[in-house]
Amino acid sequence: MPAPLYTAIATSTGDGRAGGRAVTDDGLLDVTLAVPKDMGGPGGATNPEQLFAAGWSSCFHSALKLVASRRKVSLVDSAVVAEVSIVPAAAGGYALTAALRVHVGAGIAPEVAESLAAAAHEVCPYSVATRGNVPVTVTTTVAQPVTHPHE
Repeated sequence: MPAPLYTAIATSTGDGRAGGRAVTDDGLLDVTLAVPKDMGGPGGATNPEQLFAAGWSSCFHSALKLVASRRKVSLVDSAVVAEVSIVPAAAGGYALTAALRVHVGAGIAPEVAESLAAAAHEVCPYSVATRGNVPVTVTTTVAQPVTHPHE
């Protein structure tokens, strides 16, 4: 295995997702955790699924930009929304599912946007790490050009 380019280090203490704390070694991320209200908890703080969704959406967006750059496609007003859900697992415990919604600005053909999203899904480290383990759907939306009827 090649040498790491970067290693993120985070430590979770306390009661884990139920009021614990997660801190990175550089102190840039320092969050209290809480069980979401939807799962019977108090809410009011972040949770592991939100942190995973934030990481995956930003990583996937970077992969999308990289793939577009390599193909010499200019992406304007792009965004990636990651929805990470926790679901009961068949064998007990819990599992994750995910939906990645890729939005690109006007001027990109829908089939090009879909091709870029598919290529990003192949190279994004989060997508690679979860492949075969987390059911994922990837959808794309291209903004419609703004038309001005009085021009």
